[in-house]
Amino acid sequence: MGVLNGNPKDEPLHYGEIFNLWQVSATAKMSLSTYQAFHFHAGDQDLKKIIDDLMDQAQKEIKDCDKILKLNGFVPPPSLPDRPSVKLEDIPAGARFSDQEIAAALTGAVSLSLVVCSQVMGMSIREDIGTMFMKIHAQMAAFGMELLKMNKQKGWLIPPPLQLKKPEPVHA
Repeated sequence: MGVLNGNPKDEPLHYGEIFNLWQVSATAKMSLSTYQAFHFHAGDQDLKKIIDDLMDQAQKEIKDCDKILKLNGFVPPPSLPDRPSVKLEDIPAGARFSDQEIAAALTGAVSLSLVVCSQVMGMSIREDIGTMFMKIHAQMAAFGMELLKMNKQKGWLIPPPLQLKKPEPVHA
């Protein structure tokens, strides 16, 4: 029996898996800090709910990645301290992120995480790592749809140029 045909959790991680677990943990820790700031800046309750859900997701990713890293003898990246609480009305107007800016930033972050998850799934040889990132990918896709709907409903979506009139077909 070879080293790669048993229980996936008993198989060694390859360097790409180690790096990606470490990088995703570090990114989730940075994102958690950013989401905390966005939560204090957001005024819209629907937006705050999505931010809360993204914070829960980031905490889950941190826990899952750090657990695998530790079980395999690697030190996870450090966490940032929690941001101090602040009331929305105490943030000066010029320093405050608008709800539209926050929604756009979250949308970009979610779309990038879909790419990262796809890359990790494609390069993983341990099934448990691929499955973990498949679940994160599915959750991020759901967040992306939720953000898209919210951005449309609230009038925050700035679409690229739209083709409103279709060109006449060319007959050869």
